[in-house]
Amino acid sequence: MEQIGFIGLGIMGRGMVANVQKTLPAVTVWNRTASRTQEFVAQGAQAAASPAELAAQSDVILICVSDTPDVEAVILGPKGVLSGIQPGTLVVDHSTISPRATRELAARLAEKGATFLDAPVSGGSEGAAKGTLSIMVGGEATDVERARPVFEAYGKTITHVGPVGSGQMVKLVNQILVVINELAVCEGLLFAQAGGLNLEKTLAAVTGGAAGSWMLANRGPQMIARDWRPGFTIDLQQKDLRLVLEAADEFGLPLIATSMVFHMYRALQSQGLGSEGNHALVKALEHMAGLQLGTDRPDGS
Repeated sequence: MEQIGFIGLGIMGRGMVANVQKTLPAVTVWNRTASRTQEFVAQGAQAAASPAELAAQSDVILICVSDTPDVEAVILGPKGVLSGIQPGTLVVDHSTISPRATRELAARLAEKGATFLDAPVSGGSEGAAKGTLSIMVGGEATDVERARPVFEAYGKTITHVGPVGSGQMVKLVNQILVVINELAVCEGLLFAQAGGLNLEKTLAAVTGGAAGSWMLANRGPQMIARDWRPGFTIDLQQKDLRLVLEAADEFGLPLIATSMVFHMYRALQSQGLGSEGNHALVKALEHMAGLQLGTDRPDGS
């Protein structure tokens, strides 16, 4: 059995590691905040003192951290993965980062005889906990098959989309669709609110039809309940949109709606709301409309 190392026990990584431990008990973990490793150690994991130590003990290394500089620090920094890795090791990055940086990291690891997959995920903290994430993978097909038993611990849809860097590009496509769909949910519910409709009944009526979507079914009820707990935070969503717009600028491609959502999130960040769920996008529209979801219902509720 291959030894698994997992770096990053944040909002997504925690659920992913918990599922790995159910099927692949040989797990070593590392997190910048060391106290987050304790619950996994209690379930049988080993805690490494550094990414380098984890790399020296692992055949497959999984990384799930926040941004491009974080991945670079974990791999290239002092006591990073690169300084401890052994030839033949497979490194899998589940973070959402720059496609260009992804290809550069893969090249640095190849110099050490290691292989690399970029495999960003979608499905929020719920999907990580339930083991139903969508995983979009860039890299060699043989490496994808080697990683598949691990992916299956926390992923439901596993798609090999092309060479290294392709996974990150597909994830950015995903994020464009996520935020524009989210904007549509916000506008639809505010329209219902302004029109005096019962929001729960409206949601029930449209979720199963052509307008239905994961975002509508999962985040619509949270918006109505004014529950801003994050499956994915505004700050992380905004980081992903920055990557989208940087790539679009390289392509000379106009992304009108995506850019608009980016600036709406920026306004919410300026109000100190970056740690709220990305569905709090509706607050920017509420401010412009002068009304709030879930208030002054026509039925008195």
